[in-house]
Amino acid sequence: MAELIIQTEKIKNNIKYLSNYFNHHNIHWSLITKVFSGDKEFLKNVLTDDVIEKIDSVGDSRLTSLKNLKELNSSMRTIYIKPPAKVYADEVVEYADVSLNSSFTTIKALNKAAKNISKVHQVIIMVELGELREGVDRSDLMEFYEKVFDLSNIEVIGIGSNLGCMYGVKPTFDKLLQLSLYKELISVKFNKELKFISAGTSITLPLVEQKSIPTDINHFRIGEAAFFGISPLDNQQFKELSTDTFQFSANIIELEVKKIVPEGIISDANIGHTAVYNKMNINQTAIKAILDFGLLDVDKADLEALDTDISFVGVTSDMLVVDLGNNLTKDGKKKYNIGDKIKFKPNYMAVARSLNSKFIAKRFE
Repeated sequence: MAELIIQTEKIKNNIKYLSNYFNHHNIHWSLITKVFSGDKEFLKNVLTDDVIEKIDSVGDSRLTSLKNLKELNSSMRTIYIKPPAKVYADEVVEYADVSLNSSFTTIKALNKAAKNISKVHQVIIMVELGELREGVDRSDLMEFYEKVFDLSNIEVIGIGSNLGCMYGVKPTFDKLLQLSLYKELISVKFNKELKFISAGTSITLPLVEQKSIPTDINHFRIGEAAFFGISPLDNQQFKELSTDTFQFSANIIELEVKKIVPEGIISDANIGHTAVYNKMNINQTAIKAILDFGLLDVDKADLEALDTDISFVGVTSDMLVVDLGNNLTKDGKKKYNIGDKIKFKPNYMAVARSLNSKFIAKRFE
């Protein structure tokens, strides 16, 4: 069975580093754990008291994950990071202390659910700033806030936005400044103080260093930087964060010399995907290995082989074929044998899919 190896201490150190970093810049932050899909073993190993003590909240986009967080630590402050479905209002109020919202109809349902259990549910209202995903239209914003302020069991704690996720709209200073101005307008018009302007994500982190965000942007929702050590803005390591936090390891289940070009009439494979081959190489061969995972587990495009001599050949639902080059070490010895492992560096999606696959083993180190 292929295996995902999770470097627990490196991840914990990344989270602690970010907590200190944000504290230095007077920024609150939420740790977003959705890449782990509520995996209880991960939650138990990583979210220890010393790790979460300086985090404002821990968030996810799945209610089952928030439920697992509360089961692990009932006092942990949780945040639901996508606009909730109205039908799940009761569960959102039960498992999330805070939620991000853009629908007044849903917020009314949350208010009713919170009232039923004598609870006040906190919300951050998302504003559309050009990414065309979730967010209230800016022209409707004042009326929207006025209606929400009238709800008895809803506390509005902030204004927020999502940028750089669906269309890749950059979180520029001018974009973020709009949120600051709206926050001021709301405060003046309704005599309400909003605690958070929530516009920071992993993509925004380098802008803090460059002093390219308004000073009152004071809440970040961070997942990728904490777990992978990089910012999606440039896909580079951020500060001193560890980037070697995960490794994907697969077993060689066959190793043979085979032709490069397939034989027979070529049609569309059932679910197979192959590299481009040159028909001029019809009589040439290569040393090929079959590995014990496939498309149902991880997309090969989300993995990078640590051995640069290895190249992709083809993949089906549960097997992947690679070319091992000459399969020799620098001193001329055979590099790989049947039963050996090929190691890869997985990206965010590879880790997420691996943790969702019951056919991939997980090992915490």
